[in-house]
Amino acid sequence: MGSIQEIPEIDALGARRQLVRIPFELDVPLTPRVRRIIDTAEFRRLAQISQLGLVSLVYPAANHTRFEHSLGVYYMSLLYLKQLAHDDLFADAVSPADAEMLIAASLLHDLGHWPFCHPLEDIHLAGMSNHESFARNFILGGEIAEILQNDWSIDPNNVVQLLSKKAETQSQRILQSILSGPIDVDKMDYLARDSLHAGVPYGRNFDRQRLIGSLCLNKASDGLAITEKGRTAAEMMVFARYVMFSEVYWHHAVRSATAMLQRAFFLLHEQFDQNSLFQLTEQPFTQALMNAAGDDPTGQLLSGLFGTRRMLYKRLAQFSFFQEPELYQKLSQRTYPWLVRCGESLAKLLSKQLSQTVAPHEVIFDAPPVEREVEFNVDVYYPKEKRFRRLGNVSPVVQTLALEQFDNFVKQVRVFVHPRLIDETKKLSDLTSLLNAAIDAAHSSC
Repeated sequence: MGSIQEIPEIDALGARRQLVRIPFELDVPLTPRVRRIIDTAEFRRLAQISQLGLVSLVYPAANHTRFEHSLGVYYMSLLYLKQLAHDDLFADAVSPADAEMLIAASLLHDLGHWPFCHPLEDIHLAGMSNHESFARNFILGGEIAEILQNDWSIDPNNVVQLLSKKAETQSQRILQSILSGPIDVDKMDYLARDSLHAGVPYGRNFDRQRLIGSLCLNKASDGLAITEKGRTAAEMMVFARYVMFSEVYWHHAVRSATAMLQRAFFLLHEQFDQNSLFQLTEQPFTQALMNAAGDDPTGQLLSGLFGTRRMLYKRLAQFSFFQEPELYQKLSQRTYPWLVRCGESLAKLLSKQLSQTVAPHEVIFDAPPVEREVEFNVDVYYPKEKRFRRLGNVSPVVQTLALEQFDNFVKQVRVFVHPRLIDETKKLSDLTSLLNAAIDAAHSSC
């Protein structure tokens, strides 16, 4: 193969043959070898795993799937490669074979996702692998491995390595920055796609074409950068990401549902072989949880999410890094078992205050997880000066929203209680003292 532009999938962008259309009016080219991958059972599984999971309890149209998103990311990788092929530094560092590796990896990047993957990963249960590692189950054996070897001349182990973010060479670091970096193909698709299906404008208000058209390599030639003409588009992408987190991903009702699922799974997980459970699609997965829970308190949590009648816990308290910094810092980025102990301690205190039994599962602390969001900062190339500057140094938007504790801006600490308790608990005058007492009790039980 002579050049990146001659790769069949990139060439097919302009051919207008063998296409599949996905929202919003994107014509995704399907070459025979791509079609063989997406027709496998392992890939078709993604059509039965929702992209946003519990978000649909708040935004009813947000029922799009990992299958659709994976096609969108694959499409974005073709646009990135088509643009970057004109960059001499990129062409010198990334061979056509490397580019084909990126195309395959972009198509397969979510293959290891199980239902409600990110919320369950966030609680860091012992023995739980991350979804990138879990993808090995689907890539290294069976039909996909054969297709990669026979149709793409790609070693499946190299795809797993790329998805596992273990870069060893310059070309691998470049490819990983395209797959998982500040302006990666994943964000470029999911921000707009999630926004579209949720029915909100926030994730679509940035100029994707302008941003893609400005792509180049950074000063070290080992990752993505943008030229000066893409700066405003990058700023708008930062803001889009900020608002999507604030209004969709960390919407208080979405977090209530998330907190309920996390608590239920925490109580049930020892009953399952996770490797087998995580290979299920969404409906069998939720049914397995509900069967294991039965009629006990865990079953009540799950019934509120997946039963015939939605019942989400209510906010008892909510505070950010700026509203209640002392309480926020006590709870943010703590281990999940410790947060559970806080909830159990507060339930005991509320039982005394309200003169009634408050069950441990009826109080849930929800706080930002241990991992923070990836810092959004890239090099900006100014061609007239032939120099690079960091985007955060030339953009007040990025400096504020992407560098100075993004998580603290959008991820609030919340305490949720069963709906039957909300009216009485809201009337308590010494709630802050109770929260501090619950935290102290959790510390003493360690």
